[in-house]
Amino acid sequence: MPDNNVMVVEDNEKNRKLVRVVLKAKGYNVIEATTGEEALNLLKNQKPNIILMDIQLPGIDGLTLVKQIKADAITKDIPIIAVTAYAMKGDEQKFLETGCDAYVSKPINTQELPLIIEKYIKKE
Repeated sequence: MPDNNVMVVEDNEKNRKLVRVVLKAKGYNVIEATTGEEALNLLKNQKPNIILMDIQLPGIDGLTLVKQIKADAITKDIPIIAVTAYAMKGDEQKFLETGCDAYVSKPINTQELPLIIEKYIKKE
C-alpha cells in the first residue's frame, strides 16, 4: 500500500487512539493533530493521502479548517472525511458543501472506517 498516510485531526485522546490502532493494524501511517492549528502546521511539511477531520475542535473548528485546506492549491485535492458525534439532520449536507468528501459518525465503526478510507484513497 504505497499511499498510506492518514492525518487524524482529533482533540479527544481516546478517539485518536482508537483510530490510530485500527489504521495502523491495516498498514496505514497515522499523522496526528489535536488542533486545527497543529494540522495546518503539519500540512506545511507533509501531504497525507486523506484527512479524518473532527468537526468539534478547540480553536479553529473542523469546518473552518476544511475551508482553509480546500482553499490552498497544495492541499485542495486531499480527500477529507468529517468525523463527529454531533450530527443533526442536514449536517451531512453542510459538511459536503463545505468541502468534505464524506461523513462518518461517532462512535466510529472500526470495521467500516478502513473501507471508507480505502475507497477515497483509491480514487486518486
